[in-house]
Amino acid sequence: QVQLAESGGGLVQPGESLTLSCVVSQYTLNYYTMAWFRQAPGKEREAVSYISHNDGHTNYADSVKGRFTISRDKPKNTVYLQMNNLTPMDTAVYYCAALYTDPPVLTKAEQLVHLWGQGTQVTVSS
Repeated sequence: QVQLAESGGGLVQPGESLTLSCVVSQYTLNYYTMAWFRQAPGKEREAVSYISHNDGHTNYADSVKGRFTISRDKPKNTVYLQMNNLTPMDTAVYYCAALYTDPPVLTKAEQLVHLWGQGTQVTVSS
């Protein structure tokens, strides 16, 4: 049973935008902090952003701050990652994840993962 289902990846040119979606259960969205991770070829997986289940506050990696926006739509049970002004450095497999709680720092987020999505490929190339 798929509990986190990502979609929206694809091939875009530098400077373009893309929105990723992650459909989750209502329970997951209400009780877990939701996060996006990414893993570029040959690199370790890194946390990109999270949105708190408590108060909805958000946090971003420095590499995406000001360009990416995480949000959630509770009636649709969906978490989004709006990505603007994409560069080739953003090329990666992007994963949606449910965290047990808000991470103290973003770099500790992976230690708190309860559920992973299957990943969606984002390629930025001219």
